[in-house]
Amino acid sequence: MGGPRRTADHYAKKARAERYPARSIYKLEEIDKRVRLLRPGYKVLDLGAAPGSWTLYASQKVGPGGRVVAVDRSALTVGTPPNAVYVQADALTVDPAVLLAAGGVAGFDAVISDMAPHTSGHRFVDQSRSFELFCRAVELGGELCRPGGAFVGKLFQGEEFETARGRVRELFAECRVVRPASVRSESYELYLVGLRRR
Repeated sequence: MGGPRRTADHYAKKARAERYPARSIYKLEEIDKRVRLLRPGYKVLDLGAAPGSWTLYASQKVGPGGRVVAVDRSALTVGTPPNAVYVQADALTVDPAVLLAAGGVAGFDAVISDMAPHTSGHRFVDQSRSFELFCRAVELGGELCRPGGAFVGKLFQGEEFETARGRVRELFAECRVVRPASVRSESYELYLVGLRRR
């Protein structure tokens, strides 16, 4: 019998086999393949990085000439790659100057966010908290992306969706909505992708 949990198990098992701490790796991988998000030498800001799957994937894609700044209140459960640095901070309150200094950059080529609230089971409460995190990620993307840079942010789809998409469109020349295949079928999460920072 098929179903949402079989798909979930497939990605979870695959992540374990490939030594990633979470199945979320495959969400970023699909987004990357669709929009050519990450390239060698890129400087990347990873918001809500723990447990570290997106940081590992991004560090592999940008290579030794690139750099990834991973930000989370919780520690990564994986070793930090040589071309990455971990900043223990709350993305909602962190000083953007600290992030630029950690990256040794004037701006990032990509700002990526898999931030999500601890779910309460109340859909509208969770959507509201997700929207707050998404808006902060967009704010940091607008502030820290170099011209031409890209943004990816997770959002629990709800009544604020058009507002969220509008904020991306204000800052980026193109906005795409991506729901990766590895998202659980019962989940209402999706990703807004901004390309070519104005």
